[in-house]
Amino acid sequence: MPEKLPSNAVVVQSALRELGAGGEIVVLPEKAPTAATAAAQLGCEVGAIANSLIFDADGAPLLVLTSGAHRVDVELIARTVGVGKVRRATPEFVRAATGQPIGGVAPVGHPAPVRTLVDNWLSKHEVVWAAGGHPLTVFPTTFDELVRITGGAAVDVE
Repeated sequence: MPEKLPSNAVVVQSALRELGAGGEIVVLPEKAPTAATAAAQLGCEVGAIANSLIFDADGAPLLVLTSGAHRVDVELIARTVGVGKVRRATPEFVRAATGQPIGGVAPVGHPAPVRTLVDNWLSKHEVVWAAGGHPLTVFPTTFDELVRITGGAAVDVE
């Protein structure tokens, strides 16, 4: 019998279906606070993990889906999106923008659309794993599908 999904993951799975995405939410055996721990549990390269990072871009939420192998250059991102300052968002800001907790922010399933950037580096992987709305959930996708379902822009993040 399949494991019951956390409520946020149910919202994300529903959004994935509505968007025509192929991946199903997977419940990990334990929390994956880093890309390395997620990759170890999934048996994939760290670079195939799509870290969902919410930033405060001059007061507006900005989701950067970056390869687990990269760090985000906030000055580069600020120039890319045309804002004065991009900084890491507080947990409260993240929850307000996405309805999801840090450590489980999915690329979709938010109360309102969030401007999204997708790290070009993710295109090097046939399968990319993204968070499923809860720290124990992920789903498989592709770079092209991530760009499509988020309406995101493919960019370099570092």
